Amino acid sequence: MSKNLKIGIVGCGTIADIHAQAILQSTNAELVSVYSRSKKNARLIGEKYNTKWHTDWDAFISNPDLDSVSICTPNGTHLDYGRKAAEAKKHVILEKPIEITLERAKELITVCKKNEIQLSVIYQTRFVDNMHKLKQQLDNMKLGKIFMADAYIKWFRSQEYYDSGAWRGTFKLDGGGVLINQAIHTIDLLQWLMGDVDTIFGQIGTFTHKRLEGEDNAVATLRFKKGAIGVIEASTSIQPSQARRIEIHGEKGSAIIDDNDIKFSVEGDISSKDQMDDERNAPSSGSSSPLGGFSIEPHKKQFEAIVNAINNNTTPPVSGEESMKSLSIVLALYESSRTNTVVNLDNFIKRPD
Repeated sequence: MSKNLKIGIVGCGTIADIHAQAILQSTNAELVSVYSRSKKNARLIGEKYNTKWHTDWDAFISNPDLDSVSICTPNGTHLDYGRKAAEAKKHVILEKPIEITLERAKELITVCKKNEIQLSVIYQTRFVDNMHKLKQQLDNMKLGKIFMADAYIKWFRSQEYYDSGAWRGTFKLDGGGVLINQAIHTIDLLQWLMGDVDTIFGQIGTFTHKRLEGEDNAVATLRFKKGAIGVIEASTSIQPSQARRIEIHGEKGSAIIDDNDIKFSVEGDISSKDQMDDERNAPSSGSSSPLGGFSIEPHKKQFEAIVNAINNNTTPPVSGEESMKSLSIVLALYESSRTNTVVNLDNFIKRPD
């Protein structure tokens, strides 16, 4: 018989607040505690959601009622907190990305396997109903053979946004800029829909923000293993900010994702469009601000799926290994820009640690 999973949150920022709401709305999970090194922040979210709060890690992690931890700390600390949680035999749920390097991501996967606990990474956009419908249609060759697939993430983040957290846009804690932070959700969605990437060539730059180690703009061309070609354009400099957009073009028609609104045009008949369920009133992309018009529903659905996987001892929908795919694309794009060369993804992933 399945049980409600008792989850504690590590970190008390904006993302932690989203995770807390998703857990509380889930049908099979309970929020039992929060942890932060900041007493003010821990108390704030603990009192907001009427749950225990801690600034002492040992007191937080040793709670016998705690089944799993949801880690919402800066990207470059995921291994550190994930390792401690795994060694305490708590299942690990991570806000994306899994980590900032392949080496650290692989180490986290290894330590979780060693301790026989589940590792899941939050990519909630996969859990928008429209996306599942689109993937089914693509898998069923509704558009025929796909020859082009593009992703556009042309968003805006103010200078104040980056200045509000000392870790934002840093190599050590964020892992980079727009690609690894904002764009990786859409990159994950693109590769989930299209399959593995074969090669990538990209360029990055920092154009409109100050005191930013990472990039605020990036472009790339890529070839998928199934043969299609495509582009990625990502920015936090665009005014006005635009909705996330993915375009997929096949022999029989096209599918256009405009935030969560998806339109199908089949057999080249642009006058006959099949528009999927309208979810524009519940956007989840955060194009203009981290929480602008944000819907908790996709997070809720993923948390419920993670709990089901833990209770049934099955692979979670976005496992550590699965989450490596989008991270590899981002890091390969960084490598391509640094070396000014085309990067083969398989060779890049297999490089010695």
